[in-house]
Amino acid sequence: MKYEISKATAPAMPNLGKGTECIKLLLSQASKVMHEPFVPMFFPVLGAHMSGTEFMYPDNSWKEPTGMMANLVAKSGDNKGQLSNLVEAICRDFRQHDEAETKRLLEWSKQKQSRGNNKDKPDRPEEGIWFIPNDTTNPAFLLNAMALEAHGGRTQYINIPEVEMADKLCGGHKQVSQMLRNIYDRTRAGALRATAEGVTGNPILRACMTISSNPYSTRKFYKYELFNGTFGRVVFSYKPRGTREGRIPRQGSYPDEFYQKLDEYLVRLDICKGRFIIRQLNKLIDRLAQDMASLADLTDDDVLFELSHRSLVSAWKAGCILWVLNNQTWTKSMGDLVEWLVYHDLWSKLQIFADMLKENDYGASETAKTGPQNMLDLLPDTFNQAQLEALRTSMDKTIEGTKAQLRQWLHRKFIEYCTQTGIYTKTELYLKGVKDETLNIKH
Repeated sequence: MKYEISKATAPAMPNLGKGTECIKLLLSQASKVMHEPFVPMFFPVLGAHMSGTEFMYPDNSWKEPTGMMANLVAKSGDNKGQLSNLVEAICRDFRQHDEAETKRLLEWSKQKQSRGNNKDKPDRPEEGIWFIPNDTTNPAFLLNAMALEAHGGRTQYINIPEVEMADKLCGGHKQVSQMLRNIYDRTRAGALRATAEGVTGNPILRACMTISSNPYSTRKFYKYELFNGTFGRVVFSYKPRGTREGRIPRQGSYPDEFYQKLDEYLVRLDICKGRFIIRQLNKLIDRLAQDMASLADLTDDDVLFELSHRSLVSAWKAGCILWVLNNQTWTKSMGDLVEWLVYHDLWSKLQIFADMLKENDYGASETAKTGPQNMLDLLPDTFNQAQLEALRTSMDKTIEGTKAQLRQWLHRKFIEYCTQTGIYTKTELYLKGVKDETLNIKH
């Protein structure tokens, strides 16, 4: 692991080299302070342009780049609104399609109303809307999913400017958990609905979603979803408040050259069909999964380990999109960006929810939030079991977990044990390789 996730400073995004040109193009129209927060938000929008494409995950399951959800979190007036301009640029073709589709729906509605009760009614057009309004109701969302499924399983996209508006899409806050999980897992809606025309279908929910919110509303919205799997399925991108510079950040002017180049990338997403295996990406995800286990062992943090599972899947989907954007070839720079996406997601979640994940204290102050700490880093190079027990006690962890933690450190060759002295010693692997290059978790 190259990145720190325990500090208030965000993990620095790697240089965007070969294979990430589309991301650089999009960032050219955003102010510099929003570059890192925006990058994770691009992939649900780009993923919505792909339909009929599957990739093999390292566990041998086939997944589509759909069900991608990302939540941008920043304080009010901190330039979140720039994202909507970029979304509109990426989804210009969606808007053109939906405008034509809306005209067809209006014409159908007029014909239906103009005919008497005894005359045959025209069938409702079933093409569906690709970029649904942010105030779409749950019945309309499901009806649109049915129409899109009938036409090959197109993914619908929604950009929600305030997180509370997701309640309307999900059918109320009590339904948020089930709806978001169904979207992420690409499962069926789970319920039939009665209408004037009869019983509706039960479509597979193919959707991508971006959300913007401030820290307070984000914590309030997700506070009951932290431990049921819903929270982990959403990628978070947090922007701390910057310094008081007294300067209005500039954003792009969107020249014609920008749109021409962007359209070249979007065509690659639209025409990509079939099944693919990206072996370099899968190898990377396998390695990152091992890193996540090591991080969990060093911090003795099961919640962090569980969150990392879906952070890996979300970053892997982003990697699939990068591969298609780069004419189906893989580069080291793409791998570096995928790795950063994993850590940025985990860092963002800990910045926003660390105290809630630890204590379920929904009213904790900003200063009470801390990320996971590398416990081995906090111990001297040579230590005994009693020292680790004292450290665990100071961190509100049980003494009973000490032996299990020592076993894990020994298994991963982070430490060695001397039976004659009862002393544990940090290994050269940890001090020179793991700590300095792989497990860089400083305090």
